[in-house]
Amino acid sequence: MLEIKDLRFRYSRRSSLVLDGANLELKDGEIGILLGRNGSGKTTLFKTILGIEKPQGGQIRFDGEDLLRMSRRERARRIAYVPQDIQFGALSVYDTILAGRLSYFGLQPGEEDGAVTRRILREMQLEDLADRSVEELSGGERQKIAIARALAQEPRMLVFDEPTGNLDIANEQLILSEARRVAREKGISILTSLHDLNQALELGDRFFFMKNGQIRYAGGPEAMTEDVIGEIFDAQVRIVEIEGKRVIINGGKE
Repeated sequence: MLEIKDLRFRYSRRSSLVLDGANLELKDGEIGILLGRNGSGKTTLFKTILGIEKPQGGQIRFDGEDLLRMSRRERARRIAYVPQDIQFGALSVYDTILAGRLSYFGLQPGEEDGAVTRRILREMQLEDLADRSVEELSGGERQKIAIARALAQEPRMLVFDEPTGNLDIANEQLILSEARRVAREKGISILTSLHDLNQALELGDRFFFMKNGQIRYAGGPEAMTEDVIGEIFDAQVRIVEIEGKRVIINGGKE
């Protein structure tokens, strides 16, 4: 379980707090969606979880262990990152996924590293692409490879930064489906940011609404209300039911 308590961060002594007492809890196997306007602190929160930035106060614990005291290698065995802007280089799909094992091997991968890579290729139905260059693949395929590479770390948690931001509708559905499968079948928790509120409502188990560096509201689907969305995004929306599903549409109440 991920536990964040009273997290505070500023980029310099003279700057204002970007994270101002943020609190968050996410259980194993849950998909958590971080929601908020640009500049609300979402990316900075991700950076502190991943160890890219060090907070000035507060705690980040995972399964009871202090993430802030872990080395990059130790943290990588627990939490893996899937960025929106994916840079692979001219590697084959197999070698790209194998690179996810770097936290486990030294100069050369061992038999277990190869076995894990082959298993992930099989589980994600990527065997036919194993020898292809990642640079030849479509955006959706590349995003799927990024998830596979992250899974090669054998993490307990995945962090996604806008995983569908640059994809067409078909590939958006592919990636959301893959995220659900990973969480349900492997019990891996996922924390992701999304701009599309309907995508969030479809994918998420828990929702964290962020504004001015704080998690203002948190909860299950019941937390996704017109009033909460209005306050967080400074926008008017309506939530309606269509064919048994809640749908968020722009516009105030009629």
